[in-house]
Amino acid sequence: MAEEPCQCSDCKRFYKEHDRLIREFPTFKQQQELNWASIQSFRTLCSKVINDLQRELSERESNENKILEENHISDLEITEALDELESVNAYLYSIEALMERIFDTKFSNNVEFKFKEIAKELAPDPLNIDRLILNRLFHQTPDFPDKKNIN
Repeated sequence: MAEEPCQCSDCKRFYKEHDRLIREFPTFKQQQELNWASIQSFRTLCSKVINDLQRELSERESNENKILEENHISDLEITEALDELESVNAYLYSIEALMERIFDTKFSNNVEFKFKEIAKELAPDPLNIDRLILNRLFHQTPDFPDKKNIN
């Protein structure tokens, strides 16, 4: 018997996003571009946060007498975050190098069409009328009560 997928809120959110990305980017080329953009945006954001935290730490060191407000990040938090973010950035550079190899792969329109077909099977449109009707047949919903409860 196959193990049922986890139904916690985090996993449900992941499944929903996973399926949306397959529906909206159903070809190999679109997945390449999506993943490249995602890695680049993640690296850009991490780099900007690193620069900002380094600047803040540097300013604090040069202004040791300055009283810190309660809402500021502590020096220890900044140092620990910088160490972690630098590791994350190194991993992202490694992923980027691997992605460059994936970008060397190209497929014909026929193969890209196969990707689209499989994408529809993996992640059907949740708002498709046929799927909504089937869901209502299998599950009682507030807007479509079970016939047994009607008198």
